[in-house]
Amino acid sequence: MTFPIYEAIMLICFGAAWPFSIAKSWRSRTAKGKSVFFLSVILIGYIAGILNKTTNGLCRDPVLILYVLNALMVAADIALYFRNRAFDAREKCASGQ
Repeated sequence: MTFPIYEAIMLICFGAAWPFSIAKSWRSRTAKGKSVFFLSVILIGYIAGILNKTTNGLCRDPVLILYVLNALMVAADIALYFRNRAFDAREKCASGQ
């Protein structure tokens, strides 16, 4: 088995963006500007990558770790979306809208 260098580069590049997105979601405390549908589609893509590796006998492929890390980061951003949506609802309620 050869190391899938281009797949690894792709996952590293995509994965580099998630910590910034998570930090922004954490600090902003609002769901405005986020799309849970978009995040879900990306998460499904990472899950498909994980399933591809595991069902094709590539469980020892080191790229699998990148898929799992990216999926966990997207899942964290989705969780923050729902936390922030609750903050938005409380703020709306408090302002009497």
